[in-house]
Amino acid sequence: MSATPQEISLEPFLALPDDGVYREVHRGRLREFHERSVLHDKWHSKTEARIAHLLLDWLHQHPQKTGEVHSGEVSFVIQHDPLTTVGIDVAYFDYDVANDDSSGLSLVNGPPILAVEILSLSDTVEGLSEKVEVYLALGFALVWFVDPRSQTIEVFNSDVEPHHFNIHQTLIAEPFLPGFTILVRNIFE
Repeated sequence: MSATPQEISLEPFLALPDDGVYREVHRGRLREFHERSVLHDKWHSKTEARIAHLLLDWLHQHPQKTGEVHSGEVSFVIQHDPLTTVGIDVAYFDYDVANDDSSGLSLVNGPPILAVEILSLSDTVEGLSEKVEVYLALGFALVWFVDPRSQTIEVFNSDVEPHHFNIHQTLIAEPFLPGFTILVRNIFE
């Protein structure tokens, strides 16, 4: 019989070695992903760059909005008790959350307004769907689940049923990203 894993707190999590193993904490339990693909996934990286660029364009066109866009699996502490950390492909978050240095962490301390998860070669639909469920349960305002191969985006928020968008449709992110409107085709060009 194996022992039940003990909950891990933030300090021991941050002290783990940088040994190429991708780690997250889900409700206090450490998860290690040893089998993440080392293959360069051109669809994932291209889509990630495109979405980050479009969000930055939107942000610069709306100077009254204050916030930041990060990409590249930015690490978030989204819950402290029990500890939950995630890496998000692209995120837009409030300026105050982005610049909260009170904890001295290299991780962003708080949830984003928008979390974008992009299906890559090393992901499963089930794994990303589970992440989306966690995000919504923890109060994320808006989540996009992006599949670059099928060129679709599924949009989630806690107020309505998920919406599925294809390249022939226009994605509108009201009220979370006021004024953000984009042809889905432009994300995958």
